[in-house]
Amino acid sequence: MILRVRLTPRAMSDRIDGATEDAAGWIVQARVRAVPEKGRANAALIALLAEALHLPKSALSLAGGSKSREKRVRIDAAADSIGHALRALPPHGAGGRA
Repeated sequence: MILRVRLTPRAMSDRIDGATEDAAGWIVQARVRAVPEKGRANAALIALLAEALHLPKSALSLAGGSKSREKRVRIDAAADSIGHALRALPPHGAGGRA
């Protein structure tokens, strides 16, 4: 499964602001404290998503967008369990935490 993520680095805290599903799949809004240098923000994103989805970090990898705010994260796990975990996250615009 490929998850689209809009990442904001240099945030005040590591958090997921929301997740929504559309015809193309899931989109997640995330923030990390890490700076976008030497892959630090990408690594922080993988750790944040792994925790939120209750998966090991080794099950997630960056599939695209390593130098962009728009990321594609590959998740090696059952799509139905990932969908269930994503539905438990706040919807886009809710400003919640994961």
